[in-house]
Amino acid sequence: MTEPVGLFELPKRYLDLQAQARELARACAPFAAEADEADRVDDRVLQRLRDSGLAQVTVAAAYGGRFDAVDSLAVTVVREVLAATSAHLDSLFAMQGIGSFPVSTAGSARVRETWLPRVARVEAIGALGLTEPEVGSDLRAIATTVRQEGDELVLDGHKSFITNAGDARFYSVLAREGADFSLVFVPADTPGLSVTHPHQIIAPHVLGDVLLDGARVPLDHRLGEPGEGFSLMLATLATFRVSVAGAAVGLAQAALEEAVAHATGREQFGTPLARLGPIPAQLAQCWVDVEAARCTAYRAAAAAARDPLAALHLSSIAKVAATEAAGRVTDRAVQIMGRFGLVRGSTIERLYREARPMRVYEGATEVILDSLARRLVKDVAARRSPA
Repeated sequence: MTEPVGLFELPKRYLDLQAQARELARACAPFAAEADEADRVDDRVLQRLRDSGLAQVTVAAAYGGRFDAVDSLAVTVVREVLAATSAHLDSLFAMQGIGSFPVSTAGSARVRETWLPRVARVEAIGALGLTEPEVGSDLRAIATTVRQEGDELVLDGHKSFITNAGDARFYSVLAREGADFSLVFVPADTPGLSVTHPHQIIAPHVLGDVLLDGARVPLDHRLGEPGEGFSLMLATLATFRVSVAGAAVGLAQAALEEAVAHATGREQFGTPLARLGPIPAQLAQCWVDVEAARCTAYRAAAAAARDPLAALHLSSIAKVAATEAAGRVTDRAVQIMGRFGLVRGSTIERLYREARPMRVYEGATEVILDSLARRLVKDVAARRSPA
């Protein structure tokens, strides 16, 4: 398979990160398939991520991170490499940033100085607690509450489908505070916090429900000011949503390589599959989809690295484009491989299952398209209005 063709040559620091990510992926490859079927953190993957130092990319340099600020393009290019080998490894890396970013941007000095260096060293696994049993995309309908009692914050509620639940050392929890919404830092060992594992998804994942029953934390565990929960959540999405596109590109690339290897190594009617009927066009279309998604992801990630909030529409476009492309590519790859693409436990079967949730988490395609449509109509109207 030819080397992936990018929109532009990445600056050296990103190429160095890619090389480092490839080393980590190779180290995890012997047990990647097993780890991807686990519903708790695999200690072997965790240790190799820790040893690699790559999690430093998810934290600012002031707290042990790699760069002065979290860089969306850096996170994206790393996820592209890791997701091609292991969804488990990719998720563990990404959640170090997603779970801790509200702490980085709005945590008290004590919380930042205590916890962020541990995130960078992967001594503390992070998690973000947003969704609830009855609430997914419509987060303003959450029922979890936080109230101040003296110098403490008291939380009650039920968070559902939370990545890293049970293995996380802390949760950044979105809760209703009066008429507004706040994010609260809640260590996993807080009395009143418990975790259950009532469900699992088609691509096994470290997932669970977090129950908060009068959980009390110090007042300085509120992230930012009261009522800033949604703005902090938006800043997190602006920084990390585009990295989902990177992961989708990596997964799609891996699926395409599986299909090419099968199609060039198997003959039917005296001809390699790669030269038979519609197969060449299907392979080429997969390549087009992968490279188009990669170009979109890199452009959006580079823009997000400069100004995440200003580039949120580009990150959203990239997320939709790449995850939908990954769905198409993995589906075609299964079709090209015929019955061999249907075998339980095969690489392509695992990639096929892992591609599907990407179109749902961190913004379902339909929800993102609705938001983008509103932005598009507003922008076009502004351009066409008289000066």
